[in-house]
Amino acid sequence: MHWLADYWWVILVILVGIVLNGIKELRRLDHKKFMANKPELPPHRDNNAKWDDEEDWPKKK
Repeated sequence: MHWLADYWWVILVILVGIVLNGIKELRRLDHKKFMANKPELPPHRDNNAKWDDEEDWPKKK
């Protein structure tokens, strides 16, 4: 871990580069164009009632 004390600035430069590239890519994103051409979502189907038809609990007497 002694190398971390010596080269902490390299890790800092890499993290700053990642953040700056992320900001640059987010600026290029056109959210209005995406919202105009947004694909339709399929209708929601609730299959929770179908997967467990049998009762696992013991029957009460």
